[in-house]
Amino acid sequence: MIVTAEKISNDNDIFTGAKYALNEKNTEDGLILLQNIHDNAIAACFFDPQYRGVMDKMNYGNEGERQKKRAILTQMSEDTIKEFLKHISRVLRPSGHLFLWVDKFHLCEGVMPWIAHTSLEIVDMITWDKGRIGMGYRSRRRSEYLICLQKSPKRAKGVWTRHNIPDVWSEKQIAPNHPHQKPFELQKALIESVTKTGDYVLDPAAGSFSVMYAARDMGRDFIGCDLSPA
Repeated sequence: MIVTAEKISNDNDIFTGAKYALNEKNTEDGLILLQNIHDNAIAACFFDPQYRGVMDKMNYGNEGERQKKRAILTQMSEDTIKEFLKHISRVLRPSGHLFLWVDKFHLCEGVMPWIAHTSLEIVDMITWDKGRIGMGYRSRRRSEYLICLQKSPKRAKGVWTRHNIPDVWSEKQIAPNHPHQKPFELQKALIESVTKTGDYVLDPAAGSFSVMYAARDMGRDFIGCDLSPA
């Protein structure tokens, strides 16, 4: 794990055991990171599970360069995703938000089994129009979906403070340096909407660490890691 003495958080309200660098790229298994975070400590979390289900189901064969890069990343089983969500539910503060990325396949199949034993409830969804066409046997993939969940108690007033975020967000994916790179400006808008200065933003499978850079731009503290930091 990438940690130096001057970067380690001394805030006992966050970590229970091992401590991690704030606002830096930690190399760690996200489940281990989550296990070392106190209950109710996090204001907002972004989670982009590394699943291969859609590619296996569609059996594309030659998946293209970007899909090949995605395929070599460590895959998460359904049980692993459920374990992540159980811990995310635990570490989120009451009325905190989880922003969960899914594709069309998982949206149609349903994610309710993933959150069945958590305190999370779906409260909204944002469609990301990437401005570029991807794969597809019938309609070609141009969108991804961000499911917005909230830990109980569910409430919007005073918690979701920005009211100009459209439910279809257009942002081009420009020269992605990671196969799971997500829209930077949307992440900034959501962080601004559901957190305040001094709050903690979490990404336990950070990939390109775009959430970290978005949190920095908004003046929030970031906690996150990846098995292979970009």
